[in-house]
Amino acid sequence: MSDSSSPDPRSRLRVIILNYRTPELTVACLHSLLPELESFPEFHVVVVDNNSEDGSADKISAAIAEQGWDWVTLMPLAQNGGYASGNNAAIRPALALEQPPQYFHILNPDTVVQPGAVKTLVDFMEQHPDVGIAGSRLQDPDGTPQASAFRFPNLLGEIEGGLRLGVISQLLANWRVVQPIPEANAQTDWVAGASMIVRRQVFETAGLMDDDYFLYFEEVDFCLAAARAGWPCWYVPDSRVVHYVGKSTGISETRQVSKRIPTYWFDSRRRYFIKNYGRLYAALSEVALASSYSVWRMRRWVQRKPDGDPPYFLVDFLRNSTLVKGGQL
Repeated sequence: MSDSSSPDPRSRLRVIILNYRTPELTVACLHSLLPELESFPEFHVVVVDNNSEDGSADKISAAIAEQGWDWVTLMPLAQNGGYASGNNAAIRPALALEQPPQYFHILNPDTVVQPGAVKTLVDFMEQHPDVGIAGSRLQDPDGTPQASAFRFPNLLGEIEGGLRLGVISQLLANWRVVQPIPEANAQTDWVAGASMIVRRQVFETAGLMDDDYFLYFEEVDFCLAAARAGWPCWYVPDSRVVHYVGKSTGISETRQVSKRIPTYWFDSRRRYFIKNYGRLYAALSEVALASSYSVWRMRRWVQRKPDGDPPYFLVDFLRNSTLVKGGQL
């Protein structure tokens, strides 16, 4: 289908895949959606190319034409405004249709959808009209589940995550950001944006994702805005999606040596805390994390534990903190 083609406005579901220099992964993801069309044909896919400038758009366009995928539209963007901006570029025109989709499925290009995953999410939303957002169980290629359901970042959670001490983690279990992976449907604060379905009314009442996040924390911020507008979020493990962690960003691959975290991660974290909780709480959260992380680093050195932390994390964290940059968003 050509870039100018208009998706069928009767589609119940709009799937959005945001590509940035991963054309092969994006095409593989599209292939994995083919079985979904047989069980649930009422969806259309929009592949947004976030100004990759590496020939991605041409490669994806060629694959769409070669396969005859009239259920896919390519939307190349003139500039890369980040994850939220790229997804919003496809969401806004869909919302403006005379008959907008009932649901939006935000899907990473570094994913392979398992059979029935899409329909499972739609069925769950149909059966729970009060739910605004639902996320899939993300897993490794061998089926090992990945953390996909989380609590909102909070002061005590920052202490727990920084210290990494068993007894403290037990005491602060109710505030841990990373929760034990649920085996059944479960309400949660937020889900990973790698596979997340959103009811249309959430965008209409809580707004779209915040364009001012470049990458990271945008789905956390969005789920919080939805929750404040009365739309809870759920984790649906029967919807299974293989996720090649970090392939779209290059900084989260768990089986490789940790890389230095880019500045935009720290900027996003700072924005999230200041925007949603104020500058004082943001600063307190930074003190909590920096001090507890420092204790962990000393304990790691004394006990000769392996060092799997990103290089220069504490230095970069402090350099980009509210304490140094003030209220800059």
